[in-house]
Amino acid sequence: MIGFLCTDAINAAMPILSQAGIPVLTPGVRTNSLTDTREKTGWPIYRIAPRDNAEEQALATLLLPLWREALFAIVDDGTIYGRNLAESFRAAAEATGLKPVFVDTYRPQLENQVGLIGRLKRAGATHVFVGGDREDVAIMGRDASQIDYDLILAGGEALRAATVNTTPAVGTLMIAPPDWSTEATTETLLQLRSAGIEPDGYVMPGYAATEIAAKAIADANAKGEPTRSILDAETFSTAIGTIRFNEKGDLAANPYRLYRFDGSQFVGLNP
Repeated sequence: MIGFLCTDAINAAMPILSQAGIPVLTPGVRTNSLTDTREKTGWPIYRIAPRDNAEEQALATLLLPLWREALFAIVDDGTIYGRNLAESFRAAAEATGLKPVFVDTYRPQLENQVGLIGRLKRAGATHVFVGGDREDVAIMGRDASQIDYDLILAGGEALRAATVNTTPAVGTLMIAPPDWSTEATTETLLQLRSAGIEPDGYVMPGYAATEIAAKAIADANAKGEPTRSILDAETFSTAIGTIRFNEKGDLAANPYRLYRFDGSQFVGLNP
C-alpha cells in the first residue's frame, strides 16, 4: 500500500495491514515514533518522507563544518519549531566544542529587525542561524545590508515558503529537502507535465513509492521471497534518486541538502 499523510490515519490502519502482511510505503508521515516503535509493533512501514528530526541532524552535518572558524550567533522566533531548531543547532555546536557569540529570541513579524541586527553586530557575529520563517530572515538580511553589515544568514526549510514582501539576501543559506517539482529526473517531470500533471506536493514522493513497490513486488515474485524482505534489503533507483531503507524502515540517507539563495531562488550546493 502507498499513502498516508496523517499520523493518526496510519496508526489506525497499520494493525489491520500488518496482520494481512501488507507493507506500507508512506510519502508524507514524518513522526519519529512511527518507525521508532517498529521493533515493538512489527509494523512493515517504509518511509519516503524524512523523519521529524532529519532537519535537526542535517543542520549539524551540513552547516557546522562550514562555520567551524566563524563567529556565529543563534536566534529564534520563540515558536516551538523555531526554538527546537535553534536549540538543537546550539547543542550540536557545543558538543563539538563550538560556542555561539550571541543567542537570543527575537519578536517575529515586525516591519524591521534593526534592534536585533544592531545587537548581532556589536557581538561580532558574521554568521547567524535563524530558527524562524522566510520573511523574518529576509528582513534581517535587508536591515543588515542597509548598514553595510556583511552577514551570512541561514535557516531551515521554512525558508522555502513564498516571499510575502521581502526577498532573502543573496547568499542566505537554507537546509531543506529537495524540491522535487524541479529536482526530480527531467524525463519523469516532462512525462508528468505532458500528461497534465503538475509534480508539486507529494506527487514525486508518491511516484517514487510506486516505482519502489513495483520493483519490490517483481523481485519478490522472481525470488520467491516476501515483498518485505526485498524492501529491507534492496536499493531502489527512482525518479527522486537512489533510495534504501534502514532497519527501522526510514530512509538510510538524510535527504536534506544545503542551498544558497542567488537572488531569485535557492540553488543546491551539494548532491
